[in-house]
Amino acid sequence: MSDQPTTDRVQRLLIGVAAGANKGRATLMGTAMAVYVDAAGGSPFAVSLVFTVYWFGLMAFAPVAGAIADITGRRRTVLVVTTALATLAILPLAVVDGVWGPLAFRGLFAVFAAGFLPVMLAIVSERGGTSSRGQSIGFFNSTTAIGFTLAQFFAGVLLGLVAPWALYLIVAAVSAITILAALFITDPRPPQSANVSGDELLAEVRHRLFPAAQDRRHLRSHGLRWLYAAVLLRNMTILGTSSLLPVYLLSEIGVSQFVMGVVLAINPAAQMGFMYLFGHVADSTGRKPLVVYGMAGAGLHTVVVAAATLPSSVTMRAAAMGGSFLILAAAYSAETTGTYAFIGDVAPVERESELMGLHSTARGFGGMAGPPLVGALATWFTFEFAFAAASVLAVVATLLVWNFLVESHPESAPAGVTIAED
Repeated sequence: MSDQPTTDRVQRLLIGVAAGANKGRATLMGTAMAVYVDAAGGSPFAVSLVFTVYWFGLMAFAPVAGAIADITGRRRTVLVVTTALATLAILPLAVVDGVWGPLAFRGLFAVFAAGFLPVMLAIVSERGGTSSRGQSIGFFNSTTAIGFTLAQFFAGVLLGLVAPWALYLIVAAVSAITILAALFITDPRPPQSANVSGDELLAEVRHRLFPAAQDRRHLRSHGLRWLYAAVLLRNMTILGTSSLLPVYLLSEIGVSQFVMGVVLAINPAAQMGFMYLFGHVADSTGRKPLVVYGMAGAGLHTVVVAAATLPSSVTMRAAAMGGSFLILAAAYSAETTGTYAFIGDVAPVERESELMGLHSTARGFGGMAGPPLVGALATWFTFEFAFAAASVLAVVATLLVWNFLVESHPESAPAGVTIAED
């Protein structure tokens, strides 16, 4: 881990590679597993659990990893160790089949993969600083979208070409790339030398995750707690819907596995441009408008998905799904860039990884609750009814951020609101 590259260009490249590979490993695994679980006789509810177990792991363990990274001051160590353990958790999938075995190891993978995002986002946020935080996060999100795009596309290709065991070994190889990049990423915040005992670490993690009433002031800053609530609801909508989309595209829209991969890749492919664009918008016009528009767009996407079976032609149905993913790409890019920049603005320096981790917790809770809810509705009623019902949650999320979020960008904040500089 010595002799780390220090130039900005090399660091940006390493961060981009790590971001893309991290997203790629989770997405390729999830899309393929949804198809495998369906082929093994799983119901729509069982298919939805592929997302549920993954997001439960992020929800429960992302804030723990973030808090440990902040408390020990060893953020890069946490990043490397959790990434390596996540890679090892993938390997059993090469020999386990059926419905419940793969779901169990998907959940174990998520426990360790949860350490990546809060630590990396804290590093990326600090590298950008107040003046360029949106652009720094926009670059991170754009490279994440590259990994997302490639994973969705190659999921459609590989499902028809290789056996499940081979596909999961490919996922492990992608995860190994994340480890290699993480080994050479530098943290703008120097590591701390203070030793922390196991009992002290456990007590501090517990205190941060379940703070006393007098220690929750940072969660009320600029309406931050309402942002977390809205993110939860938005993710219930999108991840609940997304958990069923591979099967929905194959069985209801009527496309082939290859076309399924192409259609699913539209969203992340479009995110590459949108993320970069909205990174600049976040730094010029503020964070709140992006968050509001992103939440509203999530609901619109779900409504279009629900209506995509109305045309009689498979081509028109596929085109409607493609349009819905363009809407989602713009909405997700706006909401994610605005949210990460907002948290970076209002977070105390010593709690930045923690609050990024709590954002993953809100996303994770939405990812845990949304898929079984939408999956149950699809099992009892229809896919279309389930998707339309899920859009209501995105409407509520939009109203929350519209009413309670206070702009955090220094140049766009309301009169009388001040933002501490990094």
